[in-house]
Amino acid sequence: MFTDKANTIFKEVIDKYHLINTVDQEFSNPYDSKSQRLEHLLYRKCWIDTVQWHYEDIIRDPDIDPVAALALKRQIDASNQDRTDMVEYIDSYFLEQYKDIDAKPNATINTESPAWGVDRLSILALKVYHMHEETVRKEASEEHRAACEKKYQILLEQRVDLSTAIDTLLKDIENGDKYMKVYKQMKMYNDDELNPVLRGEK
Repeated sequence: MFTDKANTIFKEVIDKYHLINTVDQEFSNPYDSKSQRLEHLLYRKCWIDTVQWHYEDIIRDPDIDPVAALALKRQIDASNQDRTDMVEYIDSYFLEQYKDIDAKPNATINTESPAWGVDRLSILALKVYHMHEETVRKEASEEHRAACEKKYQILLEQRVDLSTAIDTLLKDIENGDKYMKVYKQMKMYNDDELNPVLRGEK
């Protein structure tokens, strides 16, 4: 199943990141961009999400220097752009995989593309990792650990459900029961012509 591969790679990424556990560590992708294209994209996608997860932790420091906070906000904005780019790259991979599939006359479209499901699965992998950390954090109270254990079990169940839904969607596309479209980025706030502040309007 596709999601078996994805979840394995996401765990690999998150474990690798936490060996050093700093947002500015060097990135290297162990998967070849041509012969292992899907794996390469999944690894890169989860790395972006993992770094951004920790950016979001840092910027919530109530004592953060305002200048540093602004710089970090710019990094988060850039990371969000990278994240969206990677979703489109992954969807482009699936479009290529299924380009010769003829959709049935009664085929329907899903509420989200396969890659946006993958996006949610990557974030979920981070939630699983960090919630598990809370279940074993020694300095936390027993009540805290117990509450987090309940949440952790729910996250594991959610991962099974989401994985099943993604695999089912891909199978439906392969069988012609579903079809997919990719709507290229319609973001406006990064565009010099679409954001009135960037184009100089007061």
